[in-house]
Amino acid sequence: FADPPGGRLFPQEMAIVAEAVDKRRREFTTARNCARTALSTLGVPPAAILTGERGAPQWPPGIVGSITHCAGYRAAAVARSDAIVTVGVDAEPNERLPDGVLGAVSIAAERDMLVSLMERWPGVCWDRLLFSDKESVYKAWFPHARRWLGFADAEITVSPVDGTFHARLLVP
Repeated sequence: FADPPGGRLFPQEMAIVAEAVDKRRREFTTARNCARTALSTLGVPPAAILTGERGAPQWPPGIVGSITHCAGYRAAAVARSDAIVTVGVDAEPNERLPDGVLGAVSIAAERDMLVSLMERWPGVCWDRLLFSDKESVYKAWFPHARRWLGFADAEITVSPVDGTFHARLLVP
């Protein structure tokens, strides 16, 4: 939930954010440290986690994972690729999306679902959660499929009672 002092990057990682503003460097550093902590739970020694195509983290052989960062939060999730095909994680603040964004990131069925969710559970910014769900799906999709997945290419159904969501891909 904070960028602790003393976070370290490998030289190759430092090169990625050398020109970045301080805020971006801190996010990147903390997220990479989260990733190394997660990898250590799998017995994977510390290594540089570079960025590949479309900024996707490049994991050590035999590992799949995902990294996220937003205001006040950084996280990483990893798994062994012989147990899990892909991982996608995203975090967003519980704030409404800016005006005009929902229409660009959702399909009609999702917007209908959001109306119902907002009526029953008004304390959650369901539009932002939908956006985050879509980002998680993309982060799981891209490293596996190596193809773009647009916001209209997956339909999200949220299950607020158990805190899960289901994604139905609308592309082959």
